[in-house]
Amino acid sequence: MALKQRIETEIKSAMIAKDKVRLTALRAVKSLILLEETKEGFSGALTEEEELKLLTKAAKQRKDSAEIYEKQNRVDLLEVELAELAVIQEFLPKALSEEELTQAIQEIIVRVGATGPQDMGKVMGMASKELAGKADGKAIADRVKTLLAK
Repeated sequence: MALKQRIETEIKSAMIAKDKVRLTALRAVKSLILLEETKEGFSGALTEEEELKLLTKAAKQRKDSAEIYEKQNRVDLLEVELAELAVIQEFLPKALSEEELTQAIQEIIVRVGATGPQDMGKVMGMASKELAGKADGKAIADRVKTLLAK
């Protein structure tokens, strides 16, 4: 089932359950999907990769907002952001562990033939595509930097 249909089904379930936080998060994701579908020059349905990018973007927005609210001691808003983040993460693939991320990046380094920090761009390009949604971009960059520095 495509993401859009899954989201619509979940919205109906959230309405029936009167789960406002879940409903808000799901509507935000649906809004992102609709905006992407109505972009100029877009035709057809979203690919799985595009859906993943939208979900990752929505999750990152929630994480960033949560960090800001935490710094400002706004516990009320922090809880809402974290609850919405949890809902969005249900639709994302399982995140890689530290070991799995290191192993995946090491494989990419070997494939690309990277030898040092000067090859970071090559490795990051490939890693960003292959690990999209499975690991945070910052975590990928930090791990690539560490592995190429050796």
